[in-house]
Amino acid sequence: MKLIFKQRMFSWFDSYDIYDEHGQTVFTVEGQLALGHTLHISDHSGAHIATLKQRLLTFLPKFEIYLGNLLVGSITKEFTLFKPSFSVDCNGWHVEGSFWEWDYQILSGNQVVATIRKQLLNWTDTYTIDISDERDALMALMVVLAIDAVKCSQNS
Repeated sequence: MKLIFKQRMFSWFDSYDIYDEHGQTVFTVEGQLALGHTLHISDHSGAHIATLKQRLLTFLPKFEIYLGNLLVGSITKEFTLFKPSFSVDCNGWHVEGSFWEWDYQILSGNQVVATIRKQLLNWTDTYTIDISDERDALMALMVVLAIDAVKCSQNS
């Protein structure tokens, strides 16, 4: 399954549309005015299905993943000097690759769960997420959203 992660051009808060390879909306992501990043994910029908919340008062950025109201995992930026690194506490996953160039993979052991690449020459940030098993689409999207939020907050 392929997802196209596209930031909306005119939006006050973090706001994204997530499409499949056929151009159909699969998920929408809406930011909430709050301390730290809070992102609400809805399915194609507009029903709220998940939330990504930044934990405040942590040494390094940390995001918690909620399916409905149930906490199911977290993503934390690791302390490194030169190369960004993230720790994923969800499904036994980990991430590897080049976060500066937006070319990385989500892995379960040595099996690829998803491959993420930034598309160049677009008006807004646009990423392609190739997912091996469509059942992992929502969780993979939330990992990508957390990494994007960390990168955006460090650049501002």
